[in-house]
Amino acid sequence: MTRGWAIGAFVVLLAVLAVFAALAVPWQRAPAPRADQLAALDQLPADQVAKGRAFHGELRPGNYLGLALGLLVALALGLTPAGARLVELAGRPFGDHWLARAVLGGLVVVLVAELVTLPLAIWRHTIVVRYGISTQTWSGWSADLLKSYAVGAVIGGLTLAGFFTVTHFAPRWWWAIGAAGAAGLVVLLSFVLPVLVEPIFNRFTPMPDGPLRAELLALAERDGVPVRDVLVADASRRTRAVNAYVSGLGPTRRIVVYDTMLTEATPAEVVSVTAHELGHAKENDVLTGTIMGALGAALAVITLYLLGSWGWLLRLAGVDSISEPRAIGLLLAVTTVAGLVAGPAQAFVSRRVEARADQHALMLTGDPETFEAMQRRLGSINLADPDPPHWEHAMFASHPSTVQRMAAARAYARGTR
Repeated sequence: MTRGWAIGAFVVLLAVLAVFAALAVPWQRAPAPRADQLAALDQLPADQVAKGRAFHGELRPGNYLGLALGLLVALALGLTPAGARLVELAGRPFGDHWLARAVLGGLVVVLVAELVTLPLAIWRHTIVVRYGISTQTWSGWSADLLKSYAVGAVIGGLTLAGFFTVTHFAPRWWWAIGAAGAAGLVVLLSFVLPVLVEPIFNRFTPMPDGPLRAELLALAERDGVPVRDVLVADASRRTRAVNAYVSGLGPTRRIVVYDTMLTEATPAEVVSVTAHELGHAKENDVLTGTIMGALGAALAVITLYLLGSWGWLLRLAGVDSISEPRAIGLLLAVTTVAGLVAGPAQAFVSRRVEARADQHALMLTGDPETFEAMQRRLGSINLADPDPPHWEHAMFASHPSTVQRMAAARAYARGTR
């Protein structure tokens, strides 16, 4: 009976997600014609193109090896009794209490997976330093790594405690309570993370009064997007990359500009990038992503419950139930595989959303020349591959490529987009 309710809830939530995505995602926004992209590519300095491609060529083996290692470790911990054994060892000093197993065991399993891929992260840092993208010393990089581990441990520990508390005290209906809780957590983090977590990694100071601050605030007002403040992030202590974004929802919304952008880009280019970010706020892209993420999280919890009836899967993991803490390794394996499978679809949606924000920036500023110049600057400073392999771009890219964005600006200038 309970399984029937779970299947029904799964079908309903999946239908709601499909309808919402169909209405909210700009599926029709295809990239500019390939001929325009190639023309844009020809306008880029050859040395810039070569350096960007060389940089990504050096990163590529480590990136793919990291994906493969992460998958193999997750499968080894989840589809063998190894993960269950780690959870038991973590809980033993606390009398094998189920909560100790849930929190400490879960953190140990995740830590093992992180440590296996740590050498690749170190390798990646040496490359970004050598190419001049990162300005961090090893001590600064290590401090940021430990901060990310700490933030992950707090959020992960609270999530594990909440999830397994529900499975412990509501063994028949944990999927329903857990689905609602997972959806609520996604919504909560969308509001909390910008306010509480971002300051852990960057210092934010109000942009001094002046023409640029006034223009950015006027741009937001003209666009009908209320913002609380304009802040400058001290990104230069970690990177040379340039960026700006609109952070937060509702009363927490603020424009954030990297200090590197203020030194590397012209004021008009800063306005162009901010107009793109205001496009996300105007179209409620963060809210849309939050809703889709909440629905996806709820579906994930119900899926885990339904997978719990697959006896062969439980036997491989050496556990009796998918809802017990000893099954954390199995949960890691399932979520890792699901993430890899869903990744290309998420990247596709993200590119469509980013293309819409580009179009918004062009319409808001009416300045395609500056938009194109900004894309050239972003590509040059951030060492983007301006025209990456098609299959790789389709699988992993969250944004249109540099030449796609330049071509979109040219099409807008001609009045064809």
